[in-house]
Amino acid sequence: MDYAAWEPIYERIVADFGYDSTEDRAARDVLSDLVEPFDFDRLDFRGRTVAVAGGSDTLESELDRLRDADRTIAASGAAAVMEAADLRPDLVVTDLDKTPETAISLSRAGVPVAAHAHGDNVPAVRKYVPRFDDERVFGTTQVEPLENVYNFGGFTDGDRAAFLADHLGADTLWFPGWDFDDPTVSSEKARKLRWAARLLGCLERRRNEQFSILDGRRESIADFPHDVSEGCD
Repeated sequence: MDYAAWEPIYERIVADFGYDSTEDRAARDVLSDLVEPFDFDRLDFRGRTVAVAGGSDTLESELDRLRDADRTIAASGAAAVMEAADLRPDLVVTDLDKTPETAISLSRAGVPVAAHAHGDNVPAVRKYVPRFDDERVFGTTQVEPLENVYNFGGFTDGDRAAFLADHLGADTLWFPGWDFDDPTVSSEKARKLRWAARLLGCLERRRNEQFSILDGRRESIADFPHDVSEGCD
């Protein structure tokens, strides 16, 4: 995702949630002091079928989907579910709000981790990022990227993982463990899931692909702002 294309989408998200972009930039700078530039050639995702595992309760019933994929990315808490099932992800994407200890142990076992910084997780960034294996962790942000902190697009851990898989050249994306209608989440989380669905709709347009996870809901996410939709093309 080119940042010039991403920025109008990010600005619309910030306006919707009332976030402060200066806090996101401050968080990015804290993270930058803790990570080194990462060699993405080490991640062999090009041409692969990649399962992006979400953290909903449905994941345990979809573990075979993970086993059938060429590569797997665990979005945040999905990493712990996979570990309990003796499945090791090829990559973890997390903003450190769920099972950070699992992500840390996986990094020390050789699994790369994308650690994300945003305005309200700076204490977690300071606490957990120094504990990752230095060669296995890389930083991500939702504002302007730096030499060692990257922005691939996306807002929640799950859709950020999908955008990252796209950047790495994935041929096909699967989405086990996703539930946009989870009744147990807070109202704010439900709004975030709506944005995640919108952004996956954006991504499938860019890829000229249709994700089955969006079947039956494309009309309901068609209100994606027209003034920023060119970032999806």
